[in-house]
Amino acid sequence: MSFFQRFKSILSGILMLLFVVLLLLLPDKAYYLVAGVLGLLLTIYGLRLLWYYLTMARHMVGGKTILYQSVIVIDFGLLGSTLMSVSSAMVIFYLLGIYAFTGGISVLRAFEAKKYGGAWKLKLITGIIGLGLAVALVVLGFAFGLTQYLVYGFCLSIAYSAVVRIVSAFRPTAMVYIQ
Repeated sequence: MSFFQRFKSILSGILMLLFVVLLLLLPDKAYYLVAGVLGLLLTIYGLRLLWYYLTMARHMVGGKTILYQSVIVIDFGLLGSTLMSVSSAMVIFYLLGIYAFTGGISVLRAFEAKKYGGAWKLKLITGIIGLGLAVALVVLGFAFGLTQYLVYGFCLSIAYSAVVRIVSAFRPTAMVYIQ
């Protein structure tokens, strides 16, 4: 990881922690704020993928998958942005679905990394915590009707992701020497 990548990772982790503080200060408006920010970030990420496809990936093997991925991410981003006008339960259900999906993907990537001999323990722990937290929040929020805990749980998950991002920025990268 280069110095700029480390700096960017640390800065994004700090911004995520500041976002958590903002969400904890405004728990009533947190649903709509999270939906708007998540929709905006997904749309920007989808547009970056589309730009990557238009400039480079269309000449690569498997480049069309980048195009398909960009269209799907843009759709999810626009859906997240439009969820600001519906009820808070739908917003939280959408956010928890995304969080459970990323936790499942992280667990699958950890198993793949273990199979090929890579670093897999942190990915597995992050994925299991993400899945467990999403299930616990669904049970607390929808079964018991404690929607306030959904905001706190979502803040906890964002804070955990921010701490993992900051810690991974300080980890030394493996150097490969060719002799």
